[in-house]
Amino acid sequence: MWCASTMANALWPADPDPLAQARTLLAEGRPQDAVAILKPLAAAARAGLLARLELARALSAAGQGGNALELARETALLYPSAAAAALGLGEAMLAAGLVATAIAEFQRALRIDPDLNDARAMLGRAWLEAGEPEKALQAFAAIPERSPELHTLVEDARAMQTLPRSNAGYVRHLFDQFSSTYDSRMLGELAYAAPRILREMAAMVLAPANTLSVLDLGCGTGLAGEVFRDIAARLDGVDLSPAMLEQARARGIYDALRVGDLESAIPQAAEYDLAIAADTLVYFGDLRGVFASVWKALKSGGAFLFTVEKREGEGYALGPKRRWLHAQSYLREQAGKSGFEVAGVMECFPRTEAGVAVQGLAVALLKR
Repeated sequence: MWCASTMANALWPADPDPLAQARTLLAEGRPQDAVAILKPLAAAARAGLLARLELARALSAAGQGGNALELARETALLYPSAAAAALGLGEAMLAAGLVATAIAEFQRALRIDPDLNDARAMLGRAWLEAGEPEKALQAFAAIPERSPELHTLVEDARAMQTLPRSNAGYVRHLFDQFSSTYDSRMLGELAYAAPRILREMAAMVLAPANTLSVLDLGCGTGLAGEVFRDIAARLDGVDLSPAMLEQARARGIYDALRVGDLESAIPQAAEYDLAIAADTLVYFGDLRGVFASVWKALKSGGAFLFTVEKREGEGYALGPKRRWLHAQSYLREQAGKSGFEVAGVMECFPRTEAGVAVQGLAVALLKR
C-alpha cells in the first residue's frame, strides 16, 4: 500500500536539475535565464564546482565579463587541484581578452589532467587568438577526435600561416607582454635607433618647420613620438597594443591615440603632413594596404618616413625572428604603384639583435 508521500512523488516529479537546465538554456542562447537559475545557488553557497563554472560561462555569454572573471578566480582558489577550475578560469580570461594569462591557465589545467581535451582545444583557440598558428596546430594535433568545429579551427590556423603579414593578434599579444619593459629593453639591450634615423632623414627631405601634423604609426610607448614632438603642432598615434598605448599616454606628448591596425585604423581623410613608422613595417610582408592607407591620410606634399629590415634580392620574406624583410626594389615598386615619389632610401642599422647590428633601410616617400 502506498503512503501519502509515495503518492505525491508519483503525481509530482522531482524538481529538475538546475545545472542541466542552465546548460540547456546556454545551448539555446539564453544566458540571462541560465544566470537566473544558477546565481541564487551560488549566493546561498549551494553551488558546487560544476555549477560555479557553468555560472561563469553564462555570465560571460550574458556580457558580464567582469563578474564571470571574478567568479572563475574565486572558484580556482576554492578548487586549486581541479583541472576543470583552471579550465574555467582560462575561459573567463580569454573571453575578457587576457590571452597570455588564459594560455597559462589552460596549460595549468593540462598539467593537472593531461587527458583533458577541452583544455587542449581551448589552448589551441587561445594560441590562435595570440596569432600563433604553429602552436595552435600543435595543441589541436594532440586531440584524438576531430569535431567539425575543431576541423574549422585547424583550417583557420593553416590559413593564418599563409598570411602575407604578421597576424594582428600575435603583434598585440607580443607587445602587451613587453609594454612594461619595452623602453629599457629597446634602448639598452637592442640599441634601438630607428626614431633617430628617421628624424635625420626628415631633416634631409622636409623644410624646417614646427607646425606639422604628424601621424605615428605603430607608436608603441612613444619613443618615436618623443623624437618628433618638437616639429609637430599635432601628434597622433596608432598602435595595436592597448598596453603600449597606456605607456604612450603616460608620456603626455600625443594629442590623440587610438587602438587599431595600420591597414584599417589610419584616417582616410588627408589630415597629415608627415607619417612615420619606426620599426613597424617589419610586421607586414605585403605593404600595398599600408601604403594605400597612408597615401590617403597625407596631405598633398606630405611625407611618409619608415624603416624596414633589408632583404637581399627581390620581394619580401619572413625572417627567422618572425619579422618581415623587404628588398629595396620591392619598396620602390610598391611606392610607385601607390602614387608616391621616392625621395630617398638609406641603408641603416635600426636596432641590434643578440649584439649584432640588423641591416635595414630608411625610406622617405612623398605624396605629389
